[in-house]
Amino acid sequence: MPANTMSTSGRLSKKEKIAYGLGDTASNIVFQTVMLFLTFFYTDIFGISPAVVGTMFLVVRIIDAVTDPLMGVLADKTQTRYGQYRPYLLWLAIPFAFFSVLAFTTPDLSEQGKVIYAFISYTFLMLAYTAINIPYSALGGVLTANPAERVSVQSYRFVFGMLGGLLVTALTIPLVSFFGQGDQAKGYQLTIAAMSVLGMVLFFLCFLGTKERISTPVDQRISFGSSLRQLWLNEPWRILCLAALFLLTGMVLRTTLAIYYVKYYLMQEDLITWFVTIGMIGNILGCACAQFVSNRLDKVHAYIALQCIAAAICAVSFFIGPEQWLLACVLYFFWGFFLQMATPMLWAKMADTVDYGHWKTGVRITGLVYSSIIFFIKLGLALGGALAGWLLAFYQYQPAVEQTAEAKQGILLSFTLYPAIGSVLVAIVMSRYILTQSRVQSIANELAERAEATGR
Repeated sequence: MPANTMSTSGRLSKKEKIAYGLGDTASNIVFQTVMLFLTFFYTDIFGISPAVVGTMFLVVRIIDAVTDPLMGVLADKTQTRYGQYRPYLLWLAIPFAFFSVLAFTTPDLSEQGKVIYAFISYTFLMLAYTAINIPYSALGGVLTANPAERVSVQSYRFVFGMLGGLLVTALTIPLVSFFGQGDQAKGYQLTIAAMSVLGMVLFFLCFLGTKERISTPVDQRISFGSSLRQLWLNEPWRILCLAALFLLTGMVLRTTLAIYYVKYYLMQEDLITWFVTIGMIGNILGCACAQFVSNRLDKVHAYIALQCIAAAICAVSFFIGPEQWLLACVLYFFWGFFLQMATPMLWAKMADTVDYGHWKTGVRITGLVYSSIIFFIKLGLALGGALAGWLLAFYQYQPAVEQTAEAKQGILLSFTLYPAIGSVLVAIVMSRYILTQSRVQSIANELAERAEATGR
């Protein structure tokens, strides 16, 4: 199939879907480590106060998020014999691994020096993540023009991405003990080094196993400012941006506080690895079921229902007592199952909004659409991570000591009811989303007809 063909009939092989998914395995090795362990690493091992960590997360992630649209435009303008987006996997795999290790390194510095080092190293890690992950995400939108296959591709992506997360949840603490031999700082550094090498190899495999089949029209010449104006005309894009912001804020707040919830509320420190691993298994199974559900229900209606279920599970978790740790594990599993079942649908919708913008304006800006939505995902990451640190400080959390009743209640509220609000807001926002299954198929067919008529 020619690179710029818009046919909707082609299907991808399982081999190519797996290869694409391996790229998210690589990304998630670092992404999940940051979400699950970096706050704990900074507060309890590196010795930075929770309030400072929260503020640092907000500042760094906002800086990182601002670069997303710029990276998207750069990727859209890239032209190589390997395509527009794939080459970045090859070029940036090694720098990404290097900065991952740097962020989990603890030099012997003053208190102020530690904050400066953490700020700089974390900033470079997030910038490297943006530079490789924006093109990787956009790659998923140019593998196929088939709307049904897009959900399948994203299901493979997130199943393999969550497998990367499973590696993190199941192996991080045991590997820290193995490598550190009592020195947790050394243990974390060597653990992330081992995982980063694995991620580097997986990015190379993703590059080798995928092929771009949809490209920007050869005669398209558009400035950055014009691209932004065209983007604003895309109503479904605006809705996805807002939904992504609320979704990630609540999700990151909950996952960041999972360790604190188990250690200080459930009083089961030995179960931390099991708890987060059970949640990750729920994530994987949920992603695996996404295509089954979307084949039977409209993606929009299914997405809204799944957010409501996730919110209800969070709310019910508030009433779980510390002695009911087994029920807490079960609910955390089902929260991940239903919430992550919606994730491939969300990313398939991003590709649909690219088609919608192309259909409406005649301009195809795949990289900018993905990167701008990821901007709001990153903003949600920033807010969720910052809220976690600020709430810990507000409820007077003290590292590595017995917590007060107020601190325990604050951890419980922040882990349950506050994330539920995020999912409810997502459901409300998505009720205004107009790209139903039938409309997406109609737009894809019309784009294919235009391409055939113009010979592109």
